[in-house]
Amino acid sequence: METDQKAAVENETQGHANGGEHAAPTITPPPKLEAASPAKAVFAVGVIVLLLVLAGAITIVMRMHASRVLADTTVENAVPTVSVVHPTEEKPDEELILPGTLQAYVESPIYSRTNGYLLRWYKDIGSHVKAGELLADIDTPEVDQELMQARAARQQVVAAMDLAKINADRYQALRKTDSVSQQESDTQSSGYQQAIANLSAADANVKRLEELEGFKHVYAPFDGVITKRTVDPGALINAGNAGAAGRELFDIARVDPLRVYIPVPQAYAPAIHDGMSAVVTLQEFPGQKFSATVTRTADSIDPTTRTLLTEVDVPNKDAKLLPGSYGEVHFKPNINVNKVTVPVNAMLFRREGAQVAVVGSDGKVQLRKISIGRDYGNSLEILGGVDANDQIIVNPSDSIEDGEKVNVASPKQGGQQS
Repeated sequence: METDQKAAVENETQGHANGGEHAAPTITPPPKLEAASPAKAVFAVGVIVLLLVLAGAITIVMRMHASRVLADTTVENAVPTVSVVHPTEEKPDEELILPGTLQAYVESPIYSRTNGYLLRWYKDIGSHVKAGELLADIDTPEVDQELMQARAARQQVVAAMDLAKINADRYQALRKTDSVSQQESDTQSSGYQQAIANLSAADANVKRLEELEGFKHVYAPFDGVITKRTVDPGALINAGNAGAAGRELFDIARVDPLRVYIPVPQAYAPAIHDGMSAVVTLQEFPGQKFSATVTRTADSIDPTTRTLLTEVDVPNKDAKLLPGSYGEVHFKPNINVNKVTVPVNAMLFRREGAQVAVVGSDGKVQLRKISIGRDYGNSLEILGGVDANDQIIVNPSDSIEDGEKVNVASPKQGGQQS
């Protein structure tokens, strides 16, 4: 190989020495390489295969890692992120104020006990009536005819009974002379007893119709005020309340005293007792306080609302207070109860009652029932169910469930977190 190279150099030098004569170009063949040994070839192929295997393994590992990261990210994104607040503690006070609705002490719809047509009414809405006072008259032509027929039938029964008595006496006299058999005498006596029973039945029927006749006059069952009148003269009246809805003649309510039913939170229940004094206030009477008295309690805590149903009676001799009015009842139970307030947008209103969603230490939702006190507009007073250390979710979704996993937003993300 070295000899060929030297020859090529000499030829090139000789060409230049010929004074520029055109010489044919020479082609230099590539150098000849020595053939590699089989061991080196196998080693080189093995290294290449190993590199390819390592590259494939690295690619598979990277794809698996990316898939795992994607799955973890998907699972993390599936857990909702919520904003939470802590309830704000309030100073305990000695007065308990609860909302309530004033109700009539006794209220009853007045129905007719007989069929007919309304002849006239004597009292309209707002009329104050006494027990036994006439409210309306009903024309009952069918009942009148039935009563006349029943009385006529009674006269027939009386005539038949008189005849049966005469026959029974005659057969008893004839039996003494053996003019008739004992069986004939007993038959006539039995006919007389049957006639007496028929007379009793006729008397009962007449009495029933006379009572129905008396129901054509409608009277007030107790002292009160007429709150509704639903019929006018000429209207068809059906007995009882089985007819069309709303066909009662009147609604009457006793408005002295008035009742107020109050759900007292469980925390205050031990201090509420019969005879306890209270005060009722109404917005339409600013500065005025109406004395009231606790008359009875349910003596049982409602497991749904955790409250004690309490009845408060309010005297209303001058009829100043109207049934159906909204008011507030003030108690002085002398119990200092720890109270907190929460934003109104943290409330959940479901079939189970008022609730809030609390995030536990394990990051899961706990739905808790609460007892609501006063309404401050943007916030609510909570008398039981949560404390100041709880994390309450703000604006919880309607689909949130007990035990659901959630992420708590940071203060910068949540906006509101104390």
